[in-house]
Amino acid sequence: MSKKRGLSLEEKREKILQIFYDSQDFFLLKELEKLGPKKGVISQSVKDVVQSLVDDDLVSKDKIGSSIYFWSLPSCAGNQLRNACSKLEAELLSCKKHFQELVEQRESLKKGRENSDEREVVLKELQAIEQKHNQLKEEMALFADNDPAALESMKNATEVAHTAANRWTDNIFTLQQWCSNNFPEAKEQLEHMYKEVGISDEFDYL
Repeated sequence: MSKKRGLSLEEKREKILQIFYDSQDFFLLKELEKLGPKKGVISQSVKDVVQSLVDDDLVSKDKIGSSIYFWSLPSCAGNQLRNACSKLEAELLSCKKHFQELVEQRESLKKGRENSDEREVVLKELQAIEQKHNQLKEEMALFADNDPAALESMKNATEVAHTAANRWTDNIFTLQQWCSNNFPEAKEQLEHMYKEVGISDEFDYL
C-alpha cells in the first residue's frame, strides 16, 4: 500500500489560512500549532507556514504585552491580493512601454545600416584599417625598449640606485669605524663577521 502523500507548502498555507477565515479570531502561535494537525498540517511546520504567510502580507501579527498574536480576515486578504494585482499590472504596463521603446530604438538604429554593396565595401575598409592598427601596435611594442622616454627613465633609475648604493656603503664604513673604536678587543671577530656577510677587502664605493 502506497504511503500517503504529504501536503505541499501551498496546500499547508491554504489550510492555515482557512483556520483564520473560519474563526476570524486572533491566535497565539502555540494555539495554531494545536489547530494545524486538525487540518493536516503537522505542528512542527506550522511556525514556518505562518511566517511565510506573514512575509506575503496574507497574515498580520502584532505584539500585545509579552505575547504575539496572529490574525487574518478574508476582506484583508482580498484587499492585499487586489493591491498585488494592481502593482503587477502597473509593472506589466511599464515593461510593455519599455519593450516598445526598445523596438523603436532598434528600428532607428537599422536606418543607414541596410545591406548594400557600398556598406560591404566600407565594412571591408574598416576591417583592413583595424588590422593595420593592430599590426602597428605590435610593431611599437617591439621598439618599446628603444623608446627615448623609457631609456631616460632607466637612466634616472640607475642614477638613483647608484647614489643609494654609495650611501649604504658609506653607512657600512661608518659602522665599521664605530665598532673598531668601541670594541678594539674584538677586531678578529668583527673581521670574521664582515667576511661572512660579504664585506671583503675589495669592498668600496661604486
